[in-house]
Amino acid sequence: MHPHLAPAFRRLKTSLFTLSAAVEDNLHLAVKAVLGGDSSLIEQIRARDLEIDLMEVDFEEDCLKILALYQPVAMDLRFVVAVLKINNDLERIGDLAVNIAENAATFPGKDQVEAARTLPHMADLAQAMLKKSLDAVVNLDTQLAREVLAADDEVDACHRELTSKLRREIGENGTRTDELLPLMYVSKHIERIADLATNIAEDAIYMVDGEIVRHGGNQSAQEPDVGD
Repeated sequence: MHPHLAPAFRRLKTSLFTLSAAVEDNLHLAVKAVLGGDSSLIEQIRARDLEIDLMEVDFEEDCLKILALYQPVAMDLRFVVAVLKINNDLERIGDLAVNIAENAATFPGKDQVEAARTLPHMADLAQAMLKKSLDAVVNLDTQLAREVLAADDEVDACHRELTSKLRREIGENGTRTDELLPLMYVSKHIERIADLATNIAEDAIYMVDGEIVRHGGNQSAQEPDVGD
């Protein structure tokens, strides 16, 4: 290992922790805004997302500098590649949090529409998946990462059930379209966040084991064995 690589990795991990915490906090605030019908939080969430965007750019630049200066190999290279992808997924989750919050002004309320009563559960699941996936990265815990992969099916099932009910309601009563569409949008955003949390968990597995599990694959990365 290059003598300057260890401190560079420590700085990278600290930056990733800061970015992850910011994204988790903004997502929590977005869910609170939309499920509580509090549109006053939207501008605060947008402002925080701008900060997240700046952190994402800085993080990517740091990763590229490490690749250029130290030319890491084996697990060190996997780490940099994985966190580059995780950085991008976190930024996208940040954008989706804004999208969720922007429905707060027109959201009819989770208790006013029967189909929407699964949304709080979906939101809790997605947030738990995100936290677990990030913990898996920080702790190099592939077991935790695989728990995230298993949880994605439940979020997908909730999303399919909710959208099916909403489409049926819209078909039966077209005058409710404007009222019900925000529910569908929020459900889709939550489902997408769960997918991105799954991506992060897959990257954690790749980082530790060199195993590519995306798209149902089970392929090991071939890398040279090198000493420190």
